[in-house]
Amino acid sequence: VAVDLPSGVDADTGQVNHPAVRADVTVTFGVRRHAHLLAAPQCGRIELVDIGLAEDPEGEPTSTGGTGAQSPRLYALTDAEIADAWPIPGPHDDKYTQGVVGVIAGSHRYPGAGILCTGAAVTATSGMTRYVGSAHAEVVEHFPEVVAVPEFADAGRVQAWVVGPGAGTDDAATELLGKILATELPVLVDADGLTVLSEHPDLVRGRDAPTLLTPHAGEFARLTGEEVGADRLGAVAGLARRWGVTVLLKGRVTLVAESDGTVFGNDAQSSWAATAGAGDVLSGIAGALLAAGLPPLWAGAAAARVHAHSAALASGGAPIGASNLLGALRPAIRRLLA
Repeated sequence: VAVDLPSGVDADTGQVNHPAVRADVTVTFGVRRHAHLLAAPQCGRIELVDIGLAEDPEGEPTSTGGTGAQSPRLYALTDAEIADAWPIPGPHDDKYTQGVVGVIAGSHRYPGAGILCTGAAVTATSGMTRYVGSAHAEVVEHFPEVVAVPEFADAGRVQAWVVGPGAGTDDAATELLGKILATELPVLVDADGLTVLSEHPDLVRGRDAPTLLTPHAGEFARLTGEEVGADRLGAVAGLARRWGVTVLLKGRVTLVAESDGTVFGNDAQSSWAATAGAGDVLSGIAGALLAAGLPPLWAGAAAARVHAHSAALASGGAPIGASNLLGALRPAIRRLLA
């Protein structure tokens, strides 16, 4: 049992300085510290004890994180908050009003990326999914409800785009990403799309329309020219602020940072989702939520939470592949909304 924090854990960054205590339970007082989320595996179960600290005007205990002008503000959403934000069709909705998401993912070499990303978009909401790319035949074979075409000119109208998983990094991919980012539509960029942005950052920096970048640590390093380091919170918030976009940094604890310093964190409580193709599934979920009208911060956070629940359901304590994760997405959403 640890009191306040396990010894060796930095309160603000969550950095673990070994030797350090790995607690089964951490008892803390009044408010949670950043490290209780950022170093969740080290802290174990958190027991929050009320000692009468004043609450802020919105009724939440005052944060114990940094207080400077550039300090990120970290929040952990509940399942109930995610469920309230999840798009549910109303009596007057149709496939268009619920959001049409366009997916540019996969290739002849990597058709699975297109299948996984598109399948996740189909499953996440009740709207419509369009696909553009050379894996169009494979996508329709797996998901016949998808409107799939090989050329961008034939894509049709969408409310948001997902660009990048397995889509390539050549000149044609760069030109297409530039065209999409020049629109006023919400855009999620992942995988190969992030590699393109690392070489052409001006395509996205300062973009006014909603933009969500979803790097893992290696892609983050390519975008910034430096490793994430021990201060993941500061790193993701810094990139979001400098580029004027929303950034989702993947990991056991996923962080979604808005350019104003607001950060939503989600502890997956396991690492079974650390498998090839899982990021393609995450992008499809978040892209569908963007098309349904969620802001990038909420789309990323909600997608990360449901992605984690799907991994837990699919795993049952054993290794999984991304196809298993995708197969568990619908029951995970159903459980969340129950």
